[in-house]
Amino acid sequence: MVHDIKILAVDDSPTMRRIIINTLRRAGYNDIKEATDGKDALAKMKIDNYDFIITDWNMPEMDGLTFVHTLRATEEYKTLPILMVTTRSVKDDIVQALKAGVNNYIVKPFTPDTLKQKIEQILAD
Repeated sequence: MVHDIKILAVDDSPTMRRIIINTLRRAGYNDIKEATDGKDALAKMKIDNYDFIITDWNMPEMDGLTFVHTLRATEEYKTLPILMVTTRSVKDDIVQALKAGVNNYIVKPFTPDTLKQKIEQILAD
């Protein structure tokens, strides 16, 4: 099944971006762009529109939590679906991310099925 949404994958690790993109392509998501951190993502979002954001938390320049706060403070991105994919697994971190406005949260490492299920769950809401 091919999904017709544009996704922005935000992670400072090229390897992790490649894993996410390959997983998404196998799941039928083909329109995927990359950003290296929140600052890079915001610059790309000024040029192009995205339907879904997948972001890491720990990144240089602008971390994922600041990126999410920035998006949610902007009327245009108040309802944009955001999935955080991070190594931060402490309950307080998850709560902090949810309070910042992420729609869901995945702790690395993750399985392709987990990523696919979380995206489908967010899109169904």
